[in-house]
Amino acid sequence: MGNCNINEKKEDLMENNVVSVQNFQFIDAIGRGGFGKVWKVRQKKNKQFYALKVMSKPKIITKKSVQSVMNEKALLCGLKHNFLINMQYSFQDREYLYLVMDLLSGGDLRYHIGRHRRFNEEQTKFFSACIMVALEYLHQQGILHRDLKPENLVFDSNGYLRLTDLGIARIWKPENSQDTSGTPGYMAPEVMCRHNHGVAVDYFALGVIVYECMLGRRPYLGRSRQEIREQMLAKQAAIKRQEIPPGWSLEAADFTNRLLQRKPQNRLGNNGPDEVKDHPWFKDFSWEKLMSKEMVASFIPNGNEDNYLPSDSRRDSDDTINEDQQMMLRRNSIQSKRSDSLLDLFNGYDFDNNASVPSSQIAISSTSSSRVTKQPTTTTTPKSAKLAQKLKN
Repeated sequence: MGNCNINEKKEDLMENNVVSVQNFQFIDAIGRGGFGKVWKVRQKKNKQFYALKVMSKPKIITKKSVQSVMNEKALLCGLKHNFLINMQYSFQDREYLYLVMDLLSGGDLRYHIGRHRRFNEEQTKFFSACIMVALEYLHQQGILHRDLKPENLVFDSNGYLRLTDLGIARIWKPENSQDTSGTPGYMAPEVMCRHNHGVAVDYFALGVIVYECMLGRRPYLGRSRQEIREQMLAKQAAIKRQEIPPGWSLEAADFTNRLLQRKPQNRLGNNGPDEVKDHPWFKDFSWEKLMSKEMVASFIPNGNEDNYLPSDSRRDSDDTINEDQQMMLRRNSIQSKRSDSLLDLFNGYDFDNNASVPSSQIAISSTSSSRVTKQPTTTTTPKSAKLAQKLKN
């Protein structure tokens, strides 16, 4: 149990390097996930603020998501970057898993889209550049995020976006047509249609976000995954000249349209990040200043506001274990003391903070994939004449 920092010495949370929920003061609930809430907490010893993600083990088991949460922890422990929300610690008790993450005060992009609906071109370009840097880093590690959306992009106090939530991220492998998780509306057509896919899926999602910031809506809307899929197959989304809002350039529309190409081989970014950075929309953009965070963001959240929707800070029925779940835990505890019990599914979730990972050797493990040593840049499409015909531009 302990520190997941890479080549960075931090103050121990406890004298014996043992981290538990008792070390934190719960301030406010700042978000909600599929397995529980995300809390703003203060570490009692060093007074530092963190975001604490609390996940119910019975909920994880019920939703058959053990592999996903273990995969997220494994990936986060091997990653560290200025444009990601990094994990600091992880630990568990009998009923919950806990992730201690960087706390950012600016709120997520979804919150600000809800408030402003649209953004101007300069702001959106800066958002896109921040996302690009984060994606480039993940892709260099052979990782596909696969759930890029405004909810997973959080502003720091200076207006820089950072990417979070690797719950369905995966290390790329050639055969991944069955990995169809994601958020409808941001999922690429090749994922919706159960094709093998590569880095282009993340660039498609980037295109959706730029489109949304520009026009105030997503390119494909529907009440269900099936409706959105049918829209994708029926028509190529594109921003027409007459639809470009005042103050926006043709280059911005072209950038978005090229990211939204239904065929991944035609999509901007499929051949690597340089073709995205070299697009005319980013002409004269200083990537070096962005990386060093010397640029002044064109949109900076109000530091005097909470920048998140109020959430009930009391532990309600959605955050506590119900009687059936408690019974499952008790039954499992009584009936099975063996290593293959349900509770043992979470073995290895904790960290030893004495173990360090050299920055030159990022250690990433996954129960479902082997590590990739070459950045995936292309997509292999299965032979399906029917789907191929539907995906024609």
